[in-house]
Amino acid sequence: MKVGRILSRAVPNVDEIDVELLLASVLETTRGMMKAYPERELTAEEKEKFDILVQRRSNGEPVAYLVGHKEFWSLDFIVTPDVLIPRADTELLVEMALENLEQGNDLRVLDMGTGCGAIALSIASERKDVQVVATDASAEALQIAKLNAKHLQITNVEFALGDWYTALGDDKKFNMIVSNPPYVADFDPHLEQGDLRFEPNTALVGGSEGMDYLRHIVGLAPKYLFAGGQLMVEHGYDQEALVRAEFEQAGFSNITCYKDIAGIPRVTAGRH
Repeated sequence: MKVGRILSRAVPNVDEIDVELLLASVLETTRGMMKAYPERELTAEEKEKFDILVQRRSNGEPVAYLVGHKEFWSLDFIVTPDVLIPRADTELLVEMALENLEQGNDLRVLDMGTGCGAIALSIASERKDVQVVATDASAEALQIAKLNAKHLQITNVEFALGDWYTALGDDKKFNMIVSNPPYVADFDPHLEQGDLRFEPNTALVGGSEGMDYLRHIVGLAPKYLFAGGQLMVEHGYDQEALVRAEFEQAGFSNITCYKDIAGIPRVTAGRH
């Protein structure tokens, strides 16, 4: 079967763009190149592989897991079911971190719960003069993050295995701490919908209100920040007031909540 014929047919339960991404992955080419040569004939092996991927997608599996990568901050990240799929919404955290990160020598940034390394490596790619430390409690996730550092040829990131601050030595301090921790509430119905059904639950769920890890991160942050250092966390659309209260209780000043492109409260920041 030819590429053009496949692309011209509607596939039940699978979006057109997903069909294109899956086919491009099978053919090891780009969507643009694929469309430029609609007469390209698939081999029997390619057709079988494509049909399997389409069936898995129709059953709900995320495209990112099926093709093994996802774009974030214009970088191509390797992803597997061991890590959360990086989302465009989280680019706001990277954007605000870069906008607020001061200039200077020997600056240090901590990214906790790094997953595939999307936040840490995006910041490091833009600021070669900054040393980024990325931590995760999952050895499997940290391995993916390390693979992405090698794949993207980013060398100013070091990785540490451990649960939040326990991955660090007591004497470690940073100019900025960033984190996109699990903040979905237990039993949230969204956990049974869409891509979330296939993503690691430990990277999504943060207790009865979704605030368990956010409270932990904010509460201990002053111990690991230099004077004047900043903390930035991503949170849920309905958690702005709860997160602000945690920042205030921990003694942060200049507390600001940034909204995403849809006007949804997404990132809260404060200065120690």
